[in-house]
Amino acid sequence: MKIALIGYGKMGKAIEEIALAQGHTVPLIIDHHSADHKTFNELSTIDVAIEFTGAESALENIKKCIDAGIPVVSGSTGWLYKLQEAEFYCSENNGTFLYASNFSIGVNIFFEINTRLAALMARRDEYDVTIKEIHHTQKKDVPSGTAISLAEQIIKENPNKDNWSITNGKPETIIIESERIDPAAGTHHVRYESAIDNIEIIHTAYNRKGFASGALAAAGFIADKKGIFTMKDVLGL
Repeated sequence: MKIALIGYGKMGKAIEEIALAQGHTVPLIIDHHSADHKTFNELSTIDVAIEFTGAESALENIKKCIDAGIPVVSGSTGWLYKLQEAEFYCSENNGTFLYASNFSIGVNIFFEINTRLAALMARRDEYDVTIKEIHHTQKKDVPSGTAISLAEQIIKENPNKDNWSITNGKPETIIIESERIDPAAGTHHVRYESAIDNIEIIHTAYNRKGFASGALAAAGFIADKKGIFTMKDVLGL
């Protein structure tokens, strides 16, 4: 594939390294120094774009890819309140779009376990659930997009929970605790605790290779398709 990288931070560089090793090419890199109209016009020569920027630019980057007729994978976080707008724009313009808060295969299996556990615990009023996430100090968004996804999965399954918060809240609120410690690539805990015991599931990433490999797998999956997809589609979950 000919891949455009939109965003050239640590994730962009990790994706580039693995893409080149797999025989793909990366003829176009767009970062904050080159994100002008002329550069985006070059998307017409690309097979698929992978976008890892930030909350302030993700939606516009996705729209520009759709306008250019290029399938786009996005892993930017902190902008999920605009996700429906991106999906609507994709549908209205016959585009191709895949968003994931986390592209790691392990994390997406972890999501499935979290959903199943949430369903099992939904009627167990003696347990309360909390989420903790740990990342490196350069991660700007708090809490992580993965932690928010975990909380939303629990809320969907548990009628006793209707919101999440990073501060102390009501009994129906899931508390998400965030820590920033170098060089942590990402750890997520989901803990159910009662007066007599606790149940905890944990995912720990050792580096960014799992995220980068998953993003490339997603790019390969959507390169010849139209529509809106998730990692469930990529992994057949």
